[in-house]
Formats: sequence, structure tokens, C-alpha cells
Amino acid sequence: MTATLGNTDFLPGQAAALAKAATLIEALPWLDRFHGQTVVIKLGGHAMADEALRLAFAQDIVFLRYAGLRPVVVHGGGPQISALLERLGVATSFTAGLRVTTPETMDVVRMVLTGQVNPDVVGLINRHGPFAVGMSGEDANMLTASRRQVIVDGEPVDIGMVGKIDAVSPGAVRALLDDGRVPVISSVARSASGEVYNVNADTAAAAVAVALGAAKLVVLTDVKGLYANWPVAGGEAGGPGTDGGPGTDGGPGTDGGPGTDGGPGTDGGPGEVISELTAASLEAMLPGLSEGMIPKMEACLLAVRGGVPQAHVLDGRLPHAMLLEIFTDSGIGTMVLPDGPRNEPSDGMGDTR
Repeated sequence: MTATLGNTDFLPGQAAALAKAATLIEALPWLDRFHGQTVVIKLGGHAMADEALRLAFAQDIVFLRYAGLRPVVVHGGGPQISALLERLGVATSFTAGLRVTTPETMDVVRMVLTGQVNPDVVGLINRHGPFAVGMSGEDANMLTASRRQVIVDGEPVDIGMVGKIDAVSPGAVRALLDDGRVPVISSVARSASGEVYNVNADTAAAAVAVALGAAKLVVLTDVKGLYANWPVAGGEAGGPGTDGGPGTDGGPGTDGGPGTDGGPGTDGGPGEVISELTAASLEAMLPGLSEGMIPKMEACLLAVRGGVPQAHVLDGRLPHAMLLEIFTDSGIGTMVLPDGPRNEPSDGMGDTR
């Protein structure tokens, strides 16, 4: 049986090869646009917990590296932290969506993020070559943080060793990128006086993207993107805890939990995913979002307001979601853009959404 292209007949194998070639050609303008550019990816949710997705993620990172991009990975590890705390019999609680982090809990957070999750991600990437180098936000004082308080019923509440990022010193990351490496960063930070803090990984990724002058921030989550009528009847798109169980990277909702991967409203629930929106539009929506999406969308807002041209929330349950977003004409997920007129490249390349 043959296939016809134009006036030429091709055998099935040849037709399949031509389809692959067409995909490669489609990627050409994007390869040109992003060659040499830094892309910061926040790893979380099912992309971190599911073995097949973790392998696909590592392949994507290596593909970006070979394609001439400069990927940087920032990760959390909430489910892993919760699992180890439970095994050790250490009680944990949450206030205003964030894990109350005692010094004992902070020891576990540091152990899991920097001692377990980080080398696991590094090892997966390095199956394909000597690329990834593991780092903590503590290394070379890359992330400087201060103690964070939350407001409950109008009053400030102390939640322990949870930090907000005050400064980023990206020199060590830039040195690794210039050497052709892939920095993999765990979201732990030090204060100016030496205390160690648990920092939300979404926020850390955005701060790193701004400091590096990245071309994109990509946040992998467990929903298809930001829904237009969030929350929706019968549950939010992914439900409370989407893309992160209680306490991940600092609190409920980050990196996978109840409602993840098929919670009420997820995958075809009422409403449609917003393909793109401006920073001002996103800011207006933030008060109505669920705890699970707020840190992700706040990170996108922080990034574009800090000079990053594009920030994306993608469904990390979809294998190779990053490659579909970066190298194809039809973007996926939700893209956040700065306010004001859009600055398209002179050749007309842009996300055709």
C-alpha cells in the first residue's frame, strides 16, 4: 500500500519518515529563536513521581541541551518530604497553605531535597551524558531568603523555617551553563545570618529565571493549564492540592496531592484552559484561584514582571510536554505574557495559539 504526497507515491515507511522530517522542519524556526537562550524549568507533580515521566523529562532536558538551549532545572519534593516525615513519626501541620517547618522538619526537608531528590534527577539526566550538576540554593549563597510570615484572620503568624527569597546570586549557575552543564537546583535557601529555609520551588524557579534573564519559565504541573472559570462547579480543575500534596515546596497544593491527575473538573471539566493571558489579567484572577495553583501562577507573574518574556504552565503528565511547547507551532498549556504590546520577532515567529 502506498501513500501519495503531491504527485509522488511513497511506501508506508517512506511516508512515516517524511512525517518525522516535517516535524523536524516545524521545529526549525523555534531552534533558531531559542538557540543559546536560557530556559528555567520547575519540575514537580507527576513528572517527578512517575518513573516513565521522569525518564521522559530527562530526555527532554538533554534534547534541549543538544538543540543549543541552556536548560536550568529547579525542583521541590513535597510528597517525598511527607513520606519520610511519616516514616520517622514526625508530626507536620499546615497554616495558610504552607507547611509549618520546625527545625526538626527542616532537617528532613534538607535531607530529602538535596540528598535524595536532587541526585535522582541528576542521575536520570546523566544517563545520556555528563551534563547535569546538582546544586542547592545554599551553594555559593545562590538563594538568600528571610523568614516568612503569613496572615491569618488579619494577624501575622509564624510558620517556622519557611523562607521568602530576597536575592539571587546566579554566578555559579552561569558558570555551569557556560561550561555546557545543566544545573539542577533544590529549593533550599540560606539567610544572610546563616539560617536554612524551605522555599517554595515555583517561587524559586521564577526568581532564578529573572536573575538569569531567561527566555522562558516553564512550570510543570498536574493540570492542563489555568481554567477560564476557576474554580468550577463540582471542584476545581484538579481539586485542592493539585500539582502537589500538602506541604510540597512549602505547602498544600504544590507538587501533587488530592485532586491531582483526575480530580473534580480536571481533564475536561467545565470551562476551557486559557491559552494565553497578560500579567494584569492574571493578577486580577489570583484571588479566586485554588491554593494549588496560586504559587504557580504567582511564579509566572513574578517572572514576566521581572523581565522574562514568557512563562508557561504545562501539564507534566503529558510526556514531552516541554518539547511540544517550545518546538511546535501550536503551544499547549497556559502562557503568561508581560503587559503591553507584544514584541514578535521580525520573522513573525510566535506562539500561534
